[in-house]
Amino acid sequence: MKKICLKKITKNNPWQTSLILISMIILLSACGEQDARSTPEYFVPPTLSPLRDTPTPSASSTPEPQPTSEPSCENNLAFVDDITIPDDTVVAPAQEIEKIWLVENNGTCNWEIDYTIRLVDGLPMGVSTILALRPTVTGKQVEISILFTTPTDAGRGFSKWQAFDPEGNPFGDEFFVQVLVDPNFEPEEEGN
Repeated sequence: MKKICLKKITKNNPWQTSLILISMIILLSACGEQDARSTPEYFVPPTLSPLRDTPTPSASSTPEPQPTSEPSCENNLAFVDDITIPDDTVVAPAQEIEKIWLVENNGTCNWEIDYTIRLVDGLPMGVSTILALRPTVTGKQVEISILFTTPTDAGRGFSKWQAFDPEGNPFGDEFFVQVLVDPNFEPEEEGN
């Protein structure tokens, strides 16, 4: 058997050398990257973690109390003074009166646009039972003004109000108007 040396073949025949190199490049390139479409995708199902020993609640067990969120501030309203219409002011039936109270936001929450005052006792005397509370920062005083129409019947007219937070919770001092309706009373004309 005769041995053929590659060195002799390539030295004597440059075309053979080129052909061998091209063949080797083609063979080696076939061993490189494969088309992504020809690679099968395998689905690997998720594995379940082993079950831990957890107690099963029984009908007699009591649920643990859940922590409650602490409010970040506290609402409060302090009544300061009646600016107009002192208690038991005599008025005429169906008279329009403007009651003004001076109150203070002495809580730690600012009163925003969604705070209200609501009728909590007595008569609405011609106004809605829920009104906006003027936005006020903590530590400041503000006047609350409501334009009432006194009752048509003789006797006491009474309307009590309180502040409410955006969730509908009442807070602070209640404030009220209390008048005595007298059919014989003639109110003074403004400007006299």
